[in-house]
Amino acid sequence: MGAPHRADRAAEQPSGAVGYAGVLRELLPIALWREDGHGRIVEWSLAAQDLLGFRPQDVLGRPASALLVPEGNHELADQLTHRVQGGETLVGTLSVRHRDGHPVTMETWIVPAADAQGRPGALLIAVETSQVLRMRDSLAALESLFSQSPIGLATLGADLRFLRVNDALARMNGVSAAEHLGRRLTEVVPGVNAVALEKTMQEVLDGGRAVVDVRRTGRTPADPGRERTWSCSYAPLVDGSGRTLGLIASLIDITESQQAEHDVERARRRFALLAEAGTRVGTTLDLRQTSEEIVRMLVPQLADSADVQLLEDAMSPDESTAATRGVIRRMAALFPDPAAPTARLLPGMTSRLERGSLYERVIAAGRPTNLYRSDVSALIPDPRADELRAYLMSLGSARLVPLVARGKALGAVVVTRLRSREPFDEQDCVLIDELAARAALNIDNALMYTRQRAAALTLQRNLTNSALPAVPGLELTGRYLPASEHDVGGDWFDVIALPEERTGLVIGDVMGHGIHAAAIMGQLRAAVRTLARLGIDPADMLRSLDALVADMGDDQLATCVYAVHDPASGGCLVARAGHPPPAVLSPGGSVTFLDGSPGTPLGTGGRQFGTEEVPLSPGGLLVLYTDGLIETRGRDLDQGLDRLARALRRPGRSLTALCDDVLAQMLPYPGQDDVAVLMARPQ
Repeated sequence: MGAPHRADRAAEQPSGAVGYAGVLRELLPIALWREDGHGRIVEWSLAAQDLLGFRPQDVLGRPASALLVPEGNHELADQLTHRVQGGETLVGTLSVRHRDGHPVTMETWIVPAADAQGRPGALLIAVETSQVLRMRDSLAALESLFSQSPIGLATLGADLRFLRVNDALARMNGVSAAEHLGRRLTEVVPGVNAVALEKTMQEVLDGGRAVVDVRRTGRTPADPGRERTWSCSYAPLVDGSGRTLGLIASLIDITESQQAEHDVERARRRFALLAEAGTRVGTTLDLRQTSEEIVRMLVPQLADSADVQLLEDAMSPDESTAATRGVIRRMAALFPDPAAPTARLLPGMTSRLERGSLYERVIAAGRPTNLYRSDVSALIPDPRADELRAYLMSLGSARLVPLVARGKALGAVVVTRLRSREPFDEQDCVLIDELAARAALNIDNALMYTRQRAAALTLQRNLTNSALPAVPGLELTGRYLPASEHDVGGDWFDVIALPEERTGLVIGDVMGHGIHAAAIMGQLRAAVRTLARLGIDPADMLRSLDALVADMGDDQLATCVYAVHDPASGGCLVARAGHPPPAVLSPGGSVTFLDGSPGTPLGTGGRQFGTEEVPLSPGGLLVLYTDGLIETRGRDLDQGLDRLARALRRPGRSLTALCDDVLAQMLPYPGQDDVAVLMARPQ
């Protein structure tokens, strides 16, 4: 009766002691004992010892009623004994006394069993009631977990074949629970990464350690048209001795949450890309560079190619003619694909928009559109563009986005993707359109600035007397250099022929840049020419100019040097208004800078202007310049003056060559400010 017990316990037990009821010892301990015809205990199980505390040697041969029946239950016990000895089998809940005296309620099965002499005896099988209730609850909970859990659950044997599958997992796989049993995962749902998952499960069996959140991806019969993702966890199933029986698997469908995470991450990248575009596009007001920044922003992050084209009449509206209307110019293009016909896609190339063509309609309407293979012929009607049409037909997707700023069509950008990449989806299109809209504003700003700068430069050049007059007794040369191709300021110089063979020399610098500074410069130049011909003193000239600048308001400031050369006296009378000191080169080659009063800038109302007499003999040189020649970032005024002095010590050079050499030495790199230089050498 019962399973064999351990040898160490068997050696200690007297005859009549029996072992445990096999695996039930682990799940539900069952006490077994036998009584003979006189009610004496003749067999006693070890499980009974564990449940009731009596050792076999304490009970064998003794009356069961005296040991096990609690006070007050003896009459009931006698009735039950009589009924069993009469051949009746009884099942019920009885109270049994523990060795320490307290009652233990047990579910009891009493079976008639003859003793060794053939007399009617009894076999008692008892389980503690609380253990039964706990096991019942555990089984109910386990059954409920399997049947009602929304999580997919399964148990698998050591051979990785399904032993049990709940309805949730059956629905996930699109295969009934019955069809799972006895089969492996690779046989049930081969459309997922089943081979890799079985390898993971085998590692769980071999290592005895659970694995959490292994991703299962693929398609199942439950949803064959869509790839889904599950989070899988595997844990080993072991018995009380530590032997691995199999494993339990749990699965959660995380497709929607994965998509949500993907959408959030994609939105984050979109915002990051827009923020990056704000720092990478429009870094300068140069039209071509802005266009190049746009294509580098789009490729490869959003597209495999990008092509920015602008309307000629949008770039030069004041100079547009019938010949340029409807002409579009490629400003920048990026086609990394080696198969692209880049020879036909070079920046600077132009083409004419056919009236009513797809391209012309999209730009005119200002609405972006996706391009399809059926659009290629209408987009590129040129019969000589077969190679380009063939290339566009081979692409996976394309989008044409008009560049519109402040209600004005500027051109368009075309972006494409290769077939090896997913086509543009709705979010891609929204992001591309937003980047194009921002790019259009940057391009429009560059266009406006280019036009303003061109106007300022034209005004500056028209107002600056680059063709110096021939005057008695002086050899003259002068230069004006704007700070860059994109910036014009208010620096100027002029030479004025005066009565009595005298010559007025003037150089000035209006604070600021652009059309406003050039306009102020023009007014000052006109005032100087008018006042100079009245023969007024240099200091009085500056006082008049100071009042003129002050009347302009807006805290306008300017600096100026006005000098009058008189060949009769062989010298110059010089006055300064906050301007750097003129340089004087002696015939011997020494260089000095005027050290008289620098005066106050024009417009401050200081009117503190003095004059200096500067001897200027033949072979000498008077050099007037603006601060852009000597002042640069990282170099102070004294260093700039020292460099200028060294550059001027070039005897034997013509005045033109000397001026060019000085500029080359002083400005080896593009300047940070406008520069004007005026040189006068007595003859």
